Amino acid sequence: MKLFLTSIGLSPETTKYFLKLLNKKPSESKVCFIPTAADLKENKWFLDVDKKRLNELGFNVTELDIKKEDEQSLTDKFKEFDVIFVEGGNTFYLLKYMRDSGFKKAIKTFLDRGGVYLGLSAGSITMGQNIEPSVWKGINYNIVDLKDFTGLNFVPFVICVHINESNIELIKQKAKETGYPIVALTDKQALLVDGEKVEIVGEGNEITFNINHL
Repeated sequence: MKLFLTSIGLSPETTKYFLKLLNKKPSESKVCFIPTAADLKENKWFLDVDKKRLNELGFNVTELDIKKEDEQSLTDKFKEFDVIFVEGGNTFYLLKYMRDSGFKKAIKTFLDRGGVYLGLSAGSITMGQNIEPSVWKGINYNIVDLKDFTGLNFVPFVICVHINESNIELIKQKAKETGYPIVALTDKQALLVDGEKVEIVGEGNEITFNINHL
């Protein structure tokens, strides 16, 4: 299984690690770009920025909205790609449509055949045990009224993104209160999973809570 979970996608600090994980030239790789989590954003400028970044690296990018798909159609379409890139936005909204579309089984099939999953913010959080950190900042983004916050569980911990000096104390507090095993990523880091190898790559110290080792 190959996962590359990030706060902001392919930053200058993490890109080289992703390209090594991919193990082939970007020009020979096809990326499925899933923007679904951004549906509710009035200004989607960041989608263009992220697609431009992929294009500049040489990737062939095709957009796909999972709301319009089901498990079989996703499984079939994912066969055409080397990378599935799931964008950021509203984590609750994204998880709802991941469930509705059968995304979990389709992405497992994709990963089992050697594909690479690239997550950005919400696209990273949903791959963990639980998306509860999305409400920790006190703002209710749960506009789809999701009752079950269980993530897709491709990694055995909770993913927190956009970690900086302004929110690290809150994450520490919540880690104590909840007991969740947490991997916290800054905008200059990524969680790299390559089979049995799991590591935080990029710039800065490794930040985890309630975890003995990755």
